[in-house]
Amino acid sequence: MPIPQLLRFEPIYKHVVWGGRRLEPLLGRVLPGLDPVGESWEVVDLPDDQSTVVGGPLAGETLGGLRSDRRDELMGTAGLLGGRFPLLLKFIDAARTLSVQVHPDEEACIRLGGGARPKTEAWFIIDRDPGAVLYVGLRPGVTRDSFARAIEQGNVDELLHRLPVEPGDFVFLPSGTIHAIGEGIVLAEVQQSSDTTYRVFDWNRVGLDGKPRQLHVAEALESIDFDQVGPPDIVRPASGRDGVRCSSFEMELVRASGAGTELVGRGPLAVMGVRGDGDAELKAGGDTAALGLGQTILVPDSAAERVVATGNGQLEILTVRVGGFGE
Repeated sequence: MPIPQLLRFEPIYKHVVWGGRRLEPLLGRVLPGLDPVGESWEVVDLPDDQSTVVGGPLAGETLGGLRSDRRDELMGTAGLLGGRFPLLLKFIDAARTLSVQVHPDEEACIRLGGGARPKTEAWFIIDRDPGAVLYVGLRPGVTRDSFARAIEQGNVDELLHRLPVEPGDFVFLPSGTIHAIGEGIVLAEVQQSSDTTYRVFDWNRVGLDGKPRQLHVAEALESIDFDQVGPPDIVRPASGRDGVRCSSFEMELVRASGAGTELVGRGPLAVMGVRGDGDAELKAGGDTAALGLGQTILVPDSAAERVVATGNGQLEILTVRVGGFGE
């Protein structure tokens, strides 16, 4: 039996101290329980977190199982990362500011060892409160020594570049970029499939268990790119649409037209409904499916060369194609 050409997965919700409940009104979700939800993991293949197929003949199968048993159909010539599906896609609701953190690049991972994995990521801003900011990159003149002193003194935030954002903005975060999502921002995140995160500052607060969360000062200082002043530059997709293109993935914003918008390329393709109203119809090979706000569909490489999205132009769609792409 060939792999279905339009795959849906069960979201994995993450309860965290900085989360909220805005994924319900903004994305039409029904969130579990009453605790704050900071993240909804849409596509993930990690040891402790696995996306599970919803509906169709492969219902209950994990993404890791598909990657293992049907690699050629799922991935084509696209490479894995550490033996796993190379990207993790999520929605994030930052009701409070996230910790100041950094992810190592490949060279830092080699130096640090211990199973560290690189993580380049990018954000698409879905909504934000008035005056909300991201913390991305350093202010001019910050050195490793001055940053280390700021950690000891508890004023790391004073050395970070504040970036005001608007709905529809893209932000690119190559590995090594110090960053934090500010209070009042909801976004979609695309990242390399890695759980290596080094916190350097958590705003002097405690977690849901009442205890301070672990910091990773030595690892972070080894990972931060101290030459990255302010937000990194963005390379747009080859299509010319708004988005981000890097060696690991290409993400772009699409409005599906009534005549049909073609999404052409190679490599597995994820499609996320991020803003607006109504549904879009996706066609890939012989399969069709409706995509609505807050929904995510993964198209395996076997059907991803030509996907057609048809709609009334009211739903904004974020497409994410697995690399490799040139920087």
